[in-house]
Amino acid sequence: MPTVSRSAARRLFSAALLLVLAASCSRGEPLARPSSDLVAIGAGLSGPRGVKATAYARGPVNVAAAAFDDTGRLWLASAAFNDTGEDAVYVVPRSGADAIPVITQVHTPLGLLWHDGALYVASKERIDAYSSFDGSHFASTTNVVTFPAGVGEVNGITIGPDGRLLVGISAPCDHCVPESRLSAAVVSLLPTGGDMRVYASAIRAPIGLAYYPGTSDLFVTVNHRDDLGEATPGDWLAVVREGESWGFPDCYGQGGRACAGVPTPVAELDKHAAVSGVAIVTGQLKAVGTAAIVAEWSSGKVQRVALTKTSDGYAGRVEPFLTGLANPVAVALFPDGAVLVGDWKTGAVYRVESA
Repeated sequence: MPTVSRSAARRLFSAALLLVLAASCSRGEPLARPSSDLVAIGAGLSGPRGVKATAYARGPVNVAAAAFDDTGRLWLASAAFNDTGEDAVYVVPRSGADAIPVITQVHTPLGLLWHDGALYVASKERIDAYSSFDGSHFASTTNVVTFPAGVGEVNGITIGPDGRLLVGISAPCDHCVPESRLSAAVVSLLPTGGDMRVYASAIRAPIGLAYYPGTSDLFVTVNHRDDLGEATPGDWLAVVREGESWGFPDCYGQGGRACAGVPTPVAELDKHAAVSGVAIVTGQLKAVGTAAIVAEWSSGKVQRVALTKTSDGYAGRVEPFLTGLANPVAVALFPDGAVLVGDWKTGAVYRVESA
């Protein structure tokens, strides 16, 4: 299953398939320029001139997360739409190889992170760390944290410049007030699991997390409420700072008293887009420039959000980056700066680099 709040997922995805994904203009930047600006770049994908795409690996169907270890090996996680406990984490030994299952019988792993020689896996209501990989198995497994039952979907995970883990946890509902303070929040904790605290709150579904390189600026993709009809905003790319409250469920970018004091997103993407993975590029691809690369599950697009630093943060301009995928979710950077995109529906994993 792609990285969205599970309790609202069926409603969100069914609505997304029925609605025309229109531009939303209430906040943020205008949406994508026409896809006719894109050209064939290889591997069946279309993208901007100046980049090329190749098929990197045959990943698992329902590929939902990706990470590279210290040796440059690719790791992938599968997360099916319905949780049956049969998801898995895979290793890809080299380019062109099939993904090999290593950790099996996992429940909805949506976040992968290699840190200090251990693979951290964020899955249903928990984070676990796996270490001492011998080429086929991990010798050691540690439960880092177990969250309260019903807390909400546990999403992307990253490591901050202060060495703390950060993970996004969705609300367990479409528009209710969650009972747990850990729901609808970005949560911070030590890699050992201690000193857990809410980093930022009242965010309906914080999905993908990525730091702007060399800074403490945390970019987060956010899925929005699905009960608002014509008032539905586009999903967001936001810079989320410690201590902030983003107003869920009352504020969704409509302004007025409900949004007083609520931060403004960097950019607004498609409505009902089910935005997922995000990666920040800062010049590795000349045709891309400085931008956030954001996957939209329901539209089948990968968006480029051109980033410009401002006096109080960032401004974003949204335009299409890749088409030709069914349901992109996983986004990551190769060690050399190329962009990785995984197609949840097919399991295909692509490498996009300068032509």
